[in-house]
Amino acid sequence: MAERRLLILFGSQTGTAQDTAERIGREAKRRHFQCRVEALDSYDVANLINELLVVFVCATTGQGDPPDNMKMFWRFLFRKNLPPASLCQMDYAVLGLGDSSYPKFNFVAKKLHKRVLQLGGNPLLPVALGDDQHDLGPDAVVDPWLLALWDKILALYPLPPGLEVISPDIRLPPKYTLHYLAEDSPHPDGGLLQPTAPRAPPSELHPFAARMVSNQRVTAESHFQDVRLIEFDIAGSGITFSAGDVVMIQPQNCPEDVQQFCQLLRLDPDRCFLLKPTEPGTALPARLPQPCTIRHLVTHYLDISCVPRRSFFELLSYFSTNELEQEKLQEFSSAQGQEELYSYCNRPRRTTLEALWDFPHTTSAIPPEYLLDLIPRIRPRAFSIASSMLAHPGRIQILMAVVQYKTRLSKPRRGLCSTWLASLNPEEGDVRVPLWVKKGGMKFPADPDTPVIMIGPGTGVAPFRAAIQERAAQGWKGNCLFFGCRQKSKDFYCQAEWEDLVAKGFLTLFTAFSRDQEEKVYVQHRIRENRRLVWELLTSGSAHIYLAG
Repeated sequence: MAERRLLILFGSQTGTAQDTAERIGREAKRRHFQCRVEALDSYDVANLINELLVVFVCATTGQGDPPDNMKMFWRFLFRKNLPPASLCQMDYAVLGLGDSSYPKFNFVAKKLHKRVLQLGGNPLLPVALGDDQHDLGPDAVVDPWLLALWDKILALYPLPPGLEVISPDIRLPPKYTLHYLAEDSPHPDGGLLQPTAPRAPPSELHPFAARMVSNQRVTAESHFQDVRLIEFDIAGSGITFSAGDVVMIQPQNCPEDVQQFCQLLRLDPDRCFLLKPTEPGTALPARLPQPCTIRHLVTHYLDISCVPRRSFFELLSYFSTNELEQEKLQEFSSAQGQEELYSYCNRPRRTTLEALWDFPHTTSAIPPEYLLDLIPRIRPRAFSIASSMLAHPGRIQILMAVVQYKTRLSKPRRGLCSTWLASLNPEEGDVRVPLWVKKGGMKFPADPDTPVIMIGPGTGVAPFRAAIQERAAQGWKGNCLFFGCRQKSKDFYCQAEWEDLVAKGFLTLFTAFSRDQEEKVYVQHRIRENRRLVWELLTSGSAHIYLAG
């Protein structure tokens, strides 16, 4: 009988595709498949020719781009020299997650489906096009597609004699088991963040613990928005970057939330544990030290401030000892309950920690080893680098708006990373922030004679500050910036720096202060007013235009 092995590969930017891939993995286990769930770039693509059954789950980002964790796979798959029948033994299906308000809706999934077909793969179903814009979100497409997929797969790979599909009433084992160490065992220190002599440039798995040098508010105290110019010392890190690149920052939960979480779940934050995979071959979470304390796990790893997904409520329902709570959790995890879940969770941006408060009986019964199945990891946040190495050697600066807004919940919503960074005060001691650098999507011209027109309202000006600093340091002139904000006196970031560059002849600056007069004035009005100059730069100077929001 054919070996019942299923490989699920995902490309995920925000975690939705990964969450869906893991859901398919759980459904496969209920059907007694040997199943692996991996990010496309973690998988050794040379083995693809030996795989018989593969489900691809992939998101589309930006303007039809593949997510970061499938970029290498994508390049490999579209190599011209791959033989046309190389995947002829593979049965496959592609599930796409996208947003139909973008012109290149689910472009990656469509293109992947077509390419695997070209290479000889046998599609089990047409490509599924999940849509964020649908009232019920992508699940409106995913749910019926998965039912059809399992019909197809079970026809090819029937259940072994005497085995039934494991009922949805039975809870699957956790991905890892948690082994507490004796109370008196030595504590792992926070050695994760000691700046080490780097072997390779810092990366997500080995971030650099950069010292925060300054954390300065650049909006008036009376202004509604708190925007910071933050500087980090990266001397000795091996990090290099150019204008347009992005710094990735790994945030952490605040101590009050960590304490609340541990109280709710009746966990001792100082207990040490080791993780062991339940199934051989499952990798341990890359960013967790072994051994680890509960406090470290909750502070640095579990994303307790994210808006929980449907899969969270589904798993939670298995732990419930309270009938009312269990009914509600089952409703939230059913296809029929998705509108209800949306208005409970997504619309008011309710956090995982707040949802746990609402289900106190269930929460106190959560077995700790399920925490890593229940709550996703904290994802790094990306910031445009707002400085140049030529102007500020050994330093990285970012321009960051602190995210805070109201929903119908009484407590204001706060961005995890920006709130954490804003709370750090380098004057109170040695403050370290884990970071690494990624190539950005913006490349500035290498020819000093090519003029550059930059349109950067608000914090969108950050990458242009890096570019202008870089170009001015080399004596390059043709820099034209359109900057917009609300009021000249309140949120005109880096005003003195721009005025200095204008005075030295390195910058032509046009500003739009939307609230400083009766009628609102935006950058597009300034572009229209200066259309002759813009046209002149484009036609005779072949200027490059950049826009950042």
